[in-house]
Amino acid sequence: MLEKFCNSTFWNSSFLDTPEVDLPLCFEQTVLVWIPLGFLWLLAPWQLLHVYRSKIKRSSLTRLYLAKQVLVGVLLILAAIELVLVLTEDSGQGTVPAIRYTNPSLYLGTWLLVLLLQHSRRWCVQKDSWFLSLFWILSVLCGVFQFQTLIRMLLNGNNSNLAYSCLFFIGYVLHVLILILSAFSEKDDSSNNPSLTASFLSSITFSWYDSTVLKGYKQPLTLEDVCDIDEEIKTKTLVSKFEKHMSEELQKARKAVQRRQRARAQGNTGDRLPGLNKNQSQSQDILVLEEVKKKEKKSGTTKNYPKSWLIKTLFKTFYIIFFKAFLLKLVHDLFMFLNPQLLKLLISFANNRDSYVWTGYLYAVLFFVVALIQSLCLQNYFQLCFILGINVRSTIMASVYKKALTLSNQSRKEYTIGETVNLMSVDAQKLMDVTSFIHLLWSNVLQITLSIYFLWAELGPSVLAGVGVMVLLIPTNGILAAKSRAVQVKNMKNKDKRLKNMNEILSGIKILKYFAWEPSFKKQVHELRKKELKNLLTLGQMQSIMMFLLYLTPVLVSVITFSVYTLVNSNNVLDAEKAFTSITLFNILRFPLGMLPMVITSMLQASVSTERLEKYLGGDDLDTSAIRRDYNFDKAVQFSEASFTWDRELEPTIRDVNLDIMPGQLVAVVGTVGSGKSSLMSAMLGEMENVHGHITIKGTIAYVPQQSWIQNGTIKDNIIFGSQLDEKRYQQVLEACALLPDLKVLPGGDLVEIGEKGINLSGGQKQRISLARAIYQNSDIYVLDDPLSAVDAHVGKHIFNKILGPNGLLKDKTRLLITHSIHFLPQVDEIVVLGNGTVLEKGSYSTLLANRGVFAKILKTFTKQMGPEGEATVNEDSEEDDDCGLMPSVEEIPEQVAALTLTRENSLHRTLSRSSRSSSRHRKSLKNSLKTRDVNTLEEELVKGQKLIKKESIQTGKVKLAIYLKYLQAMGWCLVFFNISAYVTNSVAYIGSNLWLSAWTNDSKTYNGTNYPASQRDLRLGVYGALGIVQGVSVLLANLCSTYASTRASNILHRQLLNNILQAPMRFFDTTPTGRIVNRFAGDISTVDDTLPVSLRSWMLCFLGIISTLVMICTATPIFVIVIIPLGIIYTSVQMFYVATSRQLKRLDSVTRSPIYSHFSETVSGLSIIRAFEHQQRFLKHNEEGIDTNQKCVYSWITSNRWLAIRLELVGNLVVFFASLMIVIYRATLSGDTVGFVLSNALNITQTLNWLVRMTSEIETNIVAVERINEYIKVENEAPWVTDKRPPPGWPSKGEIQFNNYEVRYRPELDLILKGITCDIRGMEKIGVVGRTGAGKSSLTNGLFRILEAAGGQIIIDGVDIASIGLHDLREKLTIIPQDPILFSGSLRMNLDPFNNYSDEEIWMALELAHLKSFVAGLELGLSHQVTEAGDNLSIGQRQLLCLARALLRKSKILIMDEATAAVDIETDHLIQMTIQKEFSHCTTITIAHRLHTIMDSDRIMVLDDGKIVEFGTPDELLQNCGPFYLMAKEAGIENLNSTSF
Repeated sequence: MLEKFCNSTFWNSSFLDTPEVDLPLCFEQTVLVWIPLGFLWLLAPWQLLHVYRSKIKRSSLTRLYLAKQVLVGVLLILAAIELVLVLTEDSGQGTVPAIRYTNPSLYLGTWLLVLLLQHSRRWCVQKDSWFLSLFWILSVLCGVFQFQTLIRMLLNGNNSNLAYSCLFFIGYVLHVLILILSAFSEKDDSSNNPSLTASFLSSITFSWYDSTVLKGYKQPLTLEDVCDIDEEIKTKTLVSKFEKHMSEELQKARKAVQRRQRARAQGNTGDRLPGLNKNQSQSQDILVLEEVKKKEKKSGTTKNYPKSWLIKTLFKTFYIIFFKAFLLKLVHDLFMFLNPQLLKLLISFANNRDSYVWTGYLYAVLFFVVALIQSLCLQNYFQLCFILGINVRSTIMASVYKKALTLSNQSRKEYTIGETVNLMSVDAQKLMDVTSFIHLLWSNVLQITLSIYFLWAELGPSVLAGVGVMVLLIPTNGILAAKSRAVQVKNMKNKDKRLKNMNEILSGIKILKYFAWEPSFKKQVHELRKKELKNLLTLGQMQSIMMFLLYLTPVLVSVITFSVYTLVNSNNVLDAEKAFTSITLFNILRFPLGMLPMVITSMLQASVSTERLEKYLGGDDLDTSAIRRDYNFDKAVQFSEASFTWDRELEPTIRDVNLDIMPGQLVAVVGTVGSGKSSLMSAMLGEMENVHGHITIKGTIAYVPQQSWIQNGTIKDNIIFGSQLDEKRYQQVLEACALLPDLKVLPGGDLVEIGEKGINLSGGQKQRISLARAIYQNSDIYVLDDPLSAVDAHVGKHIFNKILGPNGLLKDKTRLLITHSIHFLPQVDEIVVLGNGTVLEKGSYSTLLANRGVFAKILKTFTKQMGPEGEATVNEDSEEDDDCGLMPSVEEIPEQVAALTLTRENSLHRTLSRSSRSSSRHRKSLKNSLKTRDVNTLEEELVKGQKLIKKESIQTGKVKLAIYLKYLQAMGWCLVFFNISAYVTNSVAYIGSNLWLSAWTNDSKTYNGTNYPASQRDLRLGVYGALGIVQGVSVLLANLCSTYASTRASNILHRQLLNNILQAPMRFFDTTPTGRIVNRFAGDISTVDDTLPVSLRSWMLCFLGIISTLVMICTATPIFVIVIIPLGIIYTSVQMFYVATSRQLKRLDSVTRSPIYSHFSETVSGLSIIRAFEHQQRFLKHNEEGIDTNQKCVYSWITSNRWLAIRLELVGNLVVFFASLMIVIYRATLSGDTVGFVLSNALNITQTLNWLVRMTSEIETNIVAVERINEYIKVENEAPWVTDKRPPPGWPSKGEIQFNNYEVRYRPELDLILKGITCDIRGMEKIGVVGRTGAGKSSLTNGLFRILEAAGGQIIIDGVDIASIGLHDLREKLTIIPQDPILFSGSLRMNLDPFNNYSDEEIWMALELAHLKSFVAGLELGLSHQVTEAGDNLSIGQRQLLCLARALLRKSKILIMDEATAAVDIETDHLIQMTIQKEFSHCTTITIAHRLHTIMDSDRIMVLDDGKIVEFGTPDELLQNCGPFYLMAKEAGIENLNSTSF
C-alpha cells in the first residue's frame, strides 16, 4: 500500500545490515513526517479551547512573536511552492507518486494551524505553548533522517530531485531556527515572576532562573530581587480552597466522633465496676506525679476530637499537582532500568569485534538521551513535590493562625504559646518534609520489584541470596533507627529543659547579677548539656553502625551473590556483562531499600503531627452566643442572670450577676483581690464560657487590659492600631494620656521602636500607651481594667481628669473602670462592689457609705492604714526611667500589675509564657536587614538611641576560613587527621575492589566454564570480599572518629558560649532581644550538634567518591582527561554561581520566617484585645503577607536547587556520554570488562556530583551557625567576678557608703544619668530616695551593684572602693528587694537558696518572718513545691514576699529596696513594711520610694532631679524648706510627719 503511495521501498531490514546504515526514503517521508503532524493535530483543539477559557487581555506585539510568525509564514510559502512544482511536473500520466501531493497539502494546513495557535497565545500569560515546542522538537528529530539521506543521495551524484531537496533543506533550517526561538521567553512587565512567562524549554530546564542566579552572584540578594510567587500559590488562594474542603471533611469527622461516643456510651454501661479497681491499684507515686502535672487536665486526655480528616482535605486541595508528580516519577523510574540494559549491550558490543561501529554510537547517544529524559523528569518531579510541600506548609500555618483567633478558652488552655508556635513551625514543617517523600512509597516498591526481576534474568535464583542479605539488613537498620529515635526523643526533652533554663536565665538575668547567682545556674545548664552530649555520642555511634551497614550492603550483596552464582554450578563463570549489569542493578536497588525505612519513619512523624493539628484545628471555637449585640437597646450594658466560668469543670467565676449600666455612665468596679473584677470584664468581652444567662451590649467596645499588651513597632503604630491617622485627635489623646513628656524624653519621639513586649518602656508608659490605643479607637463602651495601677499619683490624677472624669475626653461614653484607687470613687456615677463573683452592693459613693455595708468596711480599713489622702504615691514604680527611654532591663516592668491570688485567674492572665520569646526575632529587623542598600541613608537620620534593638546582622558573602578552622580546632586536629586517613583508605579499597572485579571477569575469556580452577575462583572471591570488608571497616572507623570529634566540638562551643553570655554586661541584654540570644542556644547549637557533622561526613564521602571514579575512568581511557577539564570548569562555575545565591536565599528564608512566629506569639498574647477591638481580619492579612514573603524566599531557594541539579546532571550525563563515546572510538584497545568497569562507575557519578554540590552548600549554610555562635563568644565581658584583691573578711561590717562625685551612663553613646553625686551615708542609717520619673533613682542602685560601671568618681563602702574588687565579692555582700519579683522554675527552696548555703531551719525562719510560713507549710510538697515558669503559680503578693525572704536569708549589712509595693495590695504592703522595720534595723537601708508614706519615717531623704541631688536631709527639715520635696508631699496630701502615722 505505502510502497505504491511513494513509488519506492517502504521497509527492508537489509538497509540496517550494513556498516553504512540508512533508512528507506519512503519510510522517512511518511511515518517520520506524519508523527509530528499527527501529534499537533490531535492536541491543537484542546489548546485552542484552553486559551479560549483562560484568556486575559491581549498583549502587545513583540519582536519574538513577529519573528516566529514570519518564519512560519515562509514555511507556508515553501509548502505552496512545492505543491506548485509538483503540479507543473505532473503531466497527467501519474508518474509523480501520491506522497508528493499529500505532504505539501498537509503542510499547508499545518502551517495555517500553527499561525493561528501562535496568534492565540497572545491572550495567555505564557506566550509559548508546551505542545508547540514539543512539535518543533519532534519535527527536527524526525527530519534529521531525511536530511542526511538527501545529502548522501546528492553526494552520490543522484540529483534528480534537486529542487525538492533544496526546498527541504531550507525548510529544515527554518524548523531549527523556530525551535531556537521558542526556547526564548517573552518578558512581561506586569509581573515580577519570570516563571509565568517562561517558555516550555526554559521552564523544564529552569533557565528562567538564570537572571536571579547571576544577580545573586554579583551581589547578595535582597528581598526585592527575589521573584514573586504565582497568585495561585499565595496563602489567601490556598487557604480559601483548603477551607472549602475542610468544612466538608470536618463535618463528616465530627459526625463520626458522635457515633463513636454513642457506641462507647452503650458499651460502657456494662463494665463500670472493674474500672474502679484499676484506679485503686494506682501506686502512690503516680498520684504524686499527677499532682505535679496539673496542666494535663482530664479534659485533654479523654476528650474525643475529630480524627483523620486533615490528610483527606489536603489531598482534595492539592490532588492535581500530586498526580502530575506521580506521572513524572513513573517515567523516571521506568527509564532508570534502561541504563543497565544499555550497559549490557555496550559490553557485548565491545566484546564482539564483528558488530558495526554505528551500533556503538547509537548506544552512546541512547545513553545520553535516556539520562537526559531521566534528569528532566526527576528534577521537575522534585520541583512539584517541593512546591506541594511549601503549599501545604503555608496552608497549615495560615490555618493555625486563623484558628488561634477563634479558639475557645477551654481549648486554648491546653496549649502554651510555645506549643502553638510549635504547631506552626515544627508540625507544618514535618508535613512539608513528608510531601517530598510521599511518592517514594509506591516508587520504592516498583524499583525493588523491577530490580529483582532484571537481576533474576542475569544471575538466576542465586540473586535471592543477595536480596536475602539486603532484606535481613532492613530490620537491623530498623531496630537501630527505632533505638536512635528513642535516644533523640530523650535528647529533645533534655534540650527543651536546657532551653527553658536558658530562657529563664536570660529573662531573670538582672536578678542573677544582683544576687551573684550565675555560677549556680551555669552549673544547672552544664549538667543538662552533659546529658545531652552523652546522648549525642550514643546517637552518633548508632548512626555510624547504620552507615557501616549501609556501606557494607552493596559489597556484601555482590560478594554473596557472585559467590553463590559461581559455587552453585561449576559451569557458571562470571563475565563482564553479568557482573557489571548486576552491580548497576544492585546500585539501583540500594537506594529504595535504604529509603524505605526513612520514608516510613517520616510518615510516622508526620502522622503524629497530623493528629496534633487535627486536634487543634478541630477544637471548639469561642462561643459568644451569650453576648448579644443590640444597637437599639436603652441600656449600654445589661447582665441578665449571667454566670460565666473559665473552666467547665470548676465553679462559675461570675455568678448570677444582674447589672444595668446606662449609656454615658462612669461605673467603678471595686472589690478585694480575687473577687472576680477582671473576670466580669472578660465575660463581657466574650472570653469566658457561658453557664447561663446573657449579656446585652449596645455599641462597640474598647478594652484596656490590666497587663498592657504592646506590639513590636513604633509607639505611633501601637496607638493608631491600624486605624486612619487623624492628627488632631492623635495629639489630643497623647496629651490626655500624659505621653507628651515621655515622648520628649524618648529618642525619636513617637517613632521610637518598642522592643518585644514593650521591653524598653516602663510599666506606666506601657499602660498609658495601651490606654491611648483604646481612646483613639473612639468606641462606644470603654472597659478599663485598672489602668491607674501602674502610674504615679499625679499622672493618675491627670489621666482621671483628662480622660475618665466628668470633664474628660470620654465624658459622653460609657466607662467601666476597675480600680484600687479609692480617692477617685467620689467622682464616679455608680460603684459596683464585687465579692466572690457576685455583686454585693451597688450605688453612688454617698449611698454606699450611708449603707455601712461591705464598701464602707473596706474604706475604713483602707483609710486607717493609708492616712487621710488615699493612695499617696510620689513616683510610681515602673515609671522610673532614664533619659533615653530605655529602662535598664525587662525586670522593671511589673509582670502582673495586680495581685491575682487565684490560680485559675492566673492561668488566663499568664498570657505570654516566656517560652515564646525564644522564637521571636525582630520583625523590624527583616525590613532593615534586607534593604541593605537604602539603610545607610536612613541610619544617619536616626536619632541617637532611637533604635534600641541592634539589627541582627545577616552575614553576607562567603564564610571566612577562620570559622572553619575554629570548628576543626574544636574537633581536635588528631581526630581530624585520623578521620581523613580512614576515608582515604576506604576510597583506595573501593578502587581496588573495582579493578579486581574487572580482572576476575576477564578470567571468563581465559578459561571456559569447564576448566575454571577452584583455587583461582576462591582467590578471586576471597580478595574481593576482603576489599569489601576493608571499605566497611574504614567507613565505620571514620564515622566513629567524626562522632567523637563533633561531640567534642559541640561541647567546647556551647561551654564557651554560655560562659561568655553570663559574663556579658547588662547593657548587652538591654539591646539584644532574648529571642536572639536563645536562638544561638537553640537553633545554632542544634545545627552544630546534629546537622553540621552529618554534612561534613557526606561531603567527605562524595568528594572522595568522585575522585576515585574519575581516577578509574582515566586509568581505563587516559584520553578522558581532556574531557574532564572543560567539564570540571563548567561544574565549578555552576557551583560558584549557585552557592552564592543559595546561601543568601537560605539566610533570607530564616530572616523572613522568624517574624511570622513572633507575630504569632504576639497575637496569641494579645488575643483578648484583638477580639475586643474586632481587628481579626487585619491581623490575618498581616500574617498572610508574612507567610507569602517567606514562601517567596523558600520557593526561590527550591528553584535554585533544581536549577543547579539540572545543570549538574547534564555534566554527569556528559561524563557518561563521553565515556561511552571514548569506548566506541577506542574499542580496539579495550575489553568488555574495562567497558563495564568504566561505565558502571560513570553511571554512579551523576548522583554523586549533584550530592557534592548540595553538601558543599549545606556545609556553607550550616557553618554559619558556628559563625553566629562565635559572634557571641566574642561579646565583651563585664569586670571579672573575682579579682586578686579580695575585700577583708566580714566586710562590710558598718555599712557606711560614700559617693564621691559619682557619674554614670547607660551606654557609652548616651548622656550621663547621674551627674556628680556626692554624699555620705552613715552605718545603719535609713535613707529614702525620691524623684520624678527619669531622675536617676534606679541608676543609683545599679551603680551600687556595678550593673552600670562608673563614668567618673567612685563609691566607697566601709573604706573599700567598690570598683577595685571582683563583682561577686561586691554583689554577695549587698541585698536588694527588686521592683519586680522574679522567680525561676524549680523548687521554692532553689529560689531562695540556689547554692544550698543555708539549713532548712534558717529557710523556715526566713519564711516565717516573711509571713509565708503558713502558706508554704500548707503546700503538699512544702519547700520542694515546684514554681512554674516566672512564678506564674503564685500571686504577685506571694512572689514579693518570697523576694523579702531571700533578703532575710542573706543578712547583709546593706539593704536596697527598689520598692515595688505599687503592684501589691495594701495588706501585703503593710506586712513588708513592718518586717523591714523590725528585721533590718541594724542595716543601712536605701529605699527607692514610690509612695511617700513608706519613707516618711526614714532618717534622711535624698531628692534627685535630673541626675543631681537637689535636697538631702531629715523629713522634717525638708517639709519646712518648701523645696521640691515639700511640693511632692503636698501633692500627696502629707502636710506634716504626723499625718503619715500608721
